[in-house]
Amino acid sequence: MSVLPSESSVPPQPAPTQRLGLYDTWWTVAAAALAACLGLSACAWISLHLRVDAALHTVALFAHLASLVLGFGAVLVADYYALLCLTGRCTLRDALNGAGRLHVLIWTGLAGLVASGVMLHPDLGSALTRVKLGLVLVLTLNGLQAGLLNRRMTQQGTAALAPRHLARGAATALVSQLCWWGAVVIGFRNSQR
Repeated sequence: MSVLPSESSVPPQPAPTQRLGLYDTWWTVAAAALAACLGLSACAWISLHLRVDAALHTVALFAHLASLVLGFGAVLVADYYALLCLTGRCTLRDALNGAGRLHVLIWTGLAGLVASGVMLHPDLGSALTRVKLGLVLVLTLNGLQAGLLNRRMTQQGTAALAPRHLARGAATALVSQLCWWGAVVIGFRNSQR
């Protein structure tokens, strides 16, 4: 006959460690926001000191436009999901899941825009260019809090979604659209000079 050990004699197993993700807390989002501010500042500084030849400038311009299509296109699709939800053509859960899947494309497009923009030799002495850089910074910070908001809304469920989350979601989409369109218009205007 075997005797089963009592619960007190079994050594405790360590709890599985869970990695802390970007959108787990405000602290991780704040750390990412600080890193983004430092990264954008570094890119602006590099753009002042980097000289590219005509061939690389052309490649950078193509990459810039391709990144715009990728990032802004994904933003427009995410906002389209929100409109479908508002008109009752899809559920809030479907809209949140769809927008959540687009975050990688949006961030990839934004990172490509910043990286290629460094090689386009922006005129940082121009007020319009500085406004555009400000819009990119606001867009980046807005995107970070949007990811956290999406996660919180998804975790909360759709049955009792707080009106403050809906209002914050609408404000997030509005800020995003203003920043994207503002940067596009300024970029187009700067390219005409």
